[in-house]
Amino acid sequence: MRHILESDWKHFRAVREAALDRYCARVLEESAAIIASERGTNHERYIRLYRLLERRDRTLADTFDTPRRSRAHVQLARMQALGLVTDIEFARFSEDTREIVKLMRSLS
Repeated sequence: MRHILESDWKHFRAVREAALDRYCARVLEESAAIIASERGTNHERYIRLYRLLERRDRTLADTFDTPRRSRAHVQLARMQALGLVTDIEFARFSEDTREIVKLMRSLS
């Protein structure tokens, strides 16, 4: 796998931060909904929240941990698959990076 271009790497780092913030906001909203729910006992809601956070933490790790130029295309594809990258942000990447990410997404 090719490393991401330097200009794309710089843009990736900014997009990654924005996407991470969007992801965390989404998880906090899901958590708040579980906490506010009146369905089940407090313990049952706690278990639902715990399981949600376990799943979301795995996704967060797979998508955002250890950002390196060698992993940027894969991480960008994951961010895009999760709906965390805007069309405007994605359009600012080079054609090469956009094509690699589209190919990765089509294979998954």
